[in-house]
Amino acid sequence: MRLTKFSHACVRLDRDGAVLVIDPGSLSERSALDGADAVLITHEHFDHLDVDALTDALAARPSVRIYTHPEVTPKLGDLAEVVTEVVAGDEFEAAGFAVRAYGGLHALIHPELPRVANLGFFVEGVYHPGDSFDVPTDADVRTLFVPVSGPWLRLADSVEFVRQVAPQRAYALHDGLLNDVGLSVYDRNLAALAGCDYARLGAGESVAL
Repeated sequence: MRLTKFSHACVRLDRDGAVLVIDPGSLSERSALDGADAVLITHEHFDHLDVDALTDALAARPSVRIYTHPEVTPKLGDLAEVVTEVVAGDEFEAAGFAVRAYGGLHALIHPELPRVANLGFFVEGVYHPGDSFDVPTDADVRTLFVPVSGPWLRLADSVEFVRQVAPQRAYALHDGLLNDVGLSVYDRNLAALAGCDYARLGAGESVAL
């Protein structure tokens, strides 16, 4: 399986010609969707969901299926007809990959701001939490994507999340809101504190799992 990290929060998995894409939002490259067979959307925020990009991808490849929480479906407009709705605890297959959904809510930004639905997706050893630190306690997470920036987190939160999940390796996620100085600060501290191999993949960079 080949894993590719695109800008900010988008991750792509390729295996034997099948392509699964998670969170192709407006801060990520549209090329992430090239040849996609299925798309997982963790939640409705613009940096995780780009309806225009999905519409164009479906126009070129009508067989694409979208999997997301029922609260996200209304945000997809005409694309709702290709959506399979899933909730926390569901196990399903997408593009030939075994997927399990976790969590349920976006991490708290502020008590006065409503929390939207958010699902973390565990895909055959890889865990993408969306905008949450929900720990998949019954999953054997070998590769973890850890959010490193956003209005809802601190460095301490990222470190504790990695330590609780205890993966073999962790890669930075949700990193499009930091400049180079901020990224270097987070990378240095996470590498020292995470307790596992930690790295930040550049946009379009791939690794074999």
